[in-house]
Amino acid sequence: MNQPRIIKTDEAHRQALERLTHLMDLDPAPDTPEAEEIDLLALLIEHYEQERYPIDPPDPIEAIRFRMDQMGFQNQDLVPYIGSKSKVSEILNHKRPLSLNMIRRLSEGLGISADVLIREPAPRAATDRDSRHSDLIATRA
Repeated sequence: MNQPRIIKTDEAHRQALERLTHLMDLDPAPDTPEAEEIDLLALLIEHYEQERYPIDPPDPIEAIRFRMDQMGFQNQDLVPYIGSKSKVSEILNHKRPLSLNMIRRLSEGLGISADVLIREPAPRAATDRDSRHSDLIATRA
């Protein structure tokens, strides 16, 4: 066994993954040197992947929509967390920001991290309606 080292290259990452797969196929008993190596390699691989391929936290509105889908919620199911049907619609359509109280209630009620909910939503892409509206304005100018 080679001494595990900090992974710095794609090749070292590939080799670590191969070694990890091999060790996992052996299914070592807990507290054996092989089981300890699995834990260490998993940490080294995770560290490399987080540094090399960082994942941005999700957009708060997309996180809410995703959780709604998971829970089988409709827009009206968010009223207890947001306040009214019109506010729910405005939030989900990026027309109103989440308030601190909404963030607290959504985090507690839906189990979405407040760190995700407090982020600024991603800029909304122009819809067909928005582009038709701007085309109309351009032709009148």
